[in-house]
Amino acid sequence: MNPNVLLAVIAIGIFLAQTVPAASEPPNIILIIADDVGREDIGAYGNKGVRTPNLDRMAQDGMTFTDAFDTCSSCSPSRCSIITSRYPHNTGAERLHMPLPADQVTFVEKLKAAGYWTAQAGKWHMGDAIKDRFDDVREDKLAKTGIQKDGSGCELWQLMLEERPKDKPFFLWLASHDAHRPYAENTLAVPHKPEDVWVPPYLPDVPETRKDLAMYYDEIGRLDSYIGKLMEDLKSRGLLDNTVIFFVSDNGRPFPRCKTTVYDSGVRTPLLAQWPGHIAPGSVCKSLVSTIDLGPTILQLAGLSPTQPTFQGQSIVPLLEDPKKTVRDKLFAEHNWHDFAACERSVRTKQFHYIRNYWPDLPGNPPADAMRGLTWQEMLKLRDAGKLTPEQMTCFLAPRPEEELYDIEVDPQQLHNLAGNPEYAAVLKGLRQQLEAWRNETQDSVPSPRPPDGFDRETGKSLKKGKKKPPEEG
Repeated sequence: MNPNVLLAVIAIGIFLAQTVPAASEPPNIILIIADDVGREDIGAYGNKGVRTPNLDRMAQDGMTFTDAFDTCSSCSPSRCSIITSRYPHNTGAERLHMPLPADQVTFVEKLKAAGYWTAQAGKWHMGDAIKDRFDDVREDKLAKTGIQKDGSGCELWQLMLEERPKDKPFFLWLASHDAHRPYAENTLAVPHKPEDVWVPPYLPDVPETRKDLAMYYDEIGRLDSYIGKLMEDLKSRGLLDNTVIFFVSDNGRPFPRCKTTVYDSGVRTPLLAQWPGHIAPGSVCKSLVSTIDLGPTILQLAGLSPTQPTFQGQSIVPLLEDPKKTVRDKLFAEHNWHDFAACERSVRTKQFHYIRNYWPDLPGNPPADAMRGLTWQEMLKLRDAGKLTPEQMTCFLAPRPEEELYDIEVDPQQLHNLAGNPEYAAVLKGLRQQLEAWRNETQDSVPSPRPPDGFDRETGKSLKKGKKKPPEEG
C-alpha cells in the first residue's frame, strides 16, 4: 500500500476513534415501589422527624421530583397503571384487587424481548396473568427461601442480584410492603418518637395520632434500610455506575384524607432518580410528572422506543437531562372502589386542582385498615364530642360538594374549596372542560350500578358474612 494512503487511513482511524464514542452497554434499571408512603414523609422532601438517610442520599446523588403524581391512590390499580402506562380505568384493573388482564401490554415484556433479564421481588398485587412478562417473579408471600422474613417485603431484593444472569442487562421491579398497615411497635431497634412526627392539619394533633404516625415512620425507616443494603450491594458488585434507579410510592400515607383520595396527600408521590454520570447530583425537577410516564422513560433509557400504541404516558428522559424542561402541563387522577364505593376524578395544573365527586352523597372514608388504626378510632371519639375542626371533619362529610377547586400556591393542603367563589369561575369552567375532554378521550364512565361497600364505614369491619379476619385492603 502506498505509504501516503496508509498514513491517511491511520489518520482517519484515529479521528474516528476520537470523535465517535464506543457503543455503551445498555444500563441496568431498577424500579423501587414503596407501599403507602407519602411524599411529605421522607427526609429529602423536608420532613425532619423521619429517618431516611439512604433515600436522602439518593436525592443527593440524583434528581428529586417535587411534583410527581400517581394516577390513583389505591395500591393494585396504581401498580397496574405504572406497569402498563395506562390510566386505571383503561387497564381493566381499576378497582382494588382486580387482576390485570392478560391482553394488557406492559413495558416489561418490551425490555425482555430486547434482551433484558426481567425480575420481580416483594409485593406483587397485579394478578397472575402477567407474571410471564418477567423472567423471574419472587412474590414474597409465595417465595420459599431460607431467608428470614420481617414483613417488609424487601427481604428477597438482594437475592435477585445474586441470582441474575451475568451476561445480560437487568430490570428489577422491587416492591415493598412497607409502610402498609397494620402497624406494630418496635419495628426498628430505635423507634421514632411521637414528638418528632409532623401532623397535617386535617388530622387531630393528639397522642394517638402521633403514636400512629411514629409507627408508620418506623416502617418507612425499615424500607430505607433495605434501600441502603441494595445500594451497597450494587456498589460492591461494580454495578452501581451503570444502573438507573427510580424510587416511587404507589399512593399516599394510609391515614384519613390521604390514601383513597385524589387530594395531593393521596396521589402526590415521592419520585427520586439516580444514575451516576448521567443524572446531575442534587438536581431538583419541579415539572409535573405522572407515574404512567415511568414505562416510556424506562424503555427510552434502555434504547427502545418510548412510544407504544397502548401507552398513555410519555418519557421524562428530557427532564433527567435538564430538570428545567417540562413534558406536560396537567395531570389526571382517579379514585374507584377501594373497600367502599367511590367515583372521583381530578385534573391538576401547577397552580390549581379541580376535583369532581360523582357520588357526593357518600363520605370520603379512608381505607378500612386505616379505620382500624389509632388515628381514626380517636377521630370517632373527637367527632362525637364535637372537638374536630372543619378540616378534620371532611372524612365524615355527607353530602360532599360535587366540585372542588383549590389554589395550590396559597392552599397547598387543599383545605379551602374555591368552587363556589365567583372570582374563580373562569378557572373552574376551564378545568371542568379539560377533565371532561380527558374522560371522553380515554372513554371513562361512571360505574352503573354502583358497587356495594365491602366494609362498615364507621368501624372498618368486613360486611361479608362469616368473615372473621379482615382481608388485606391494599
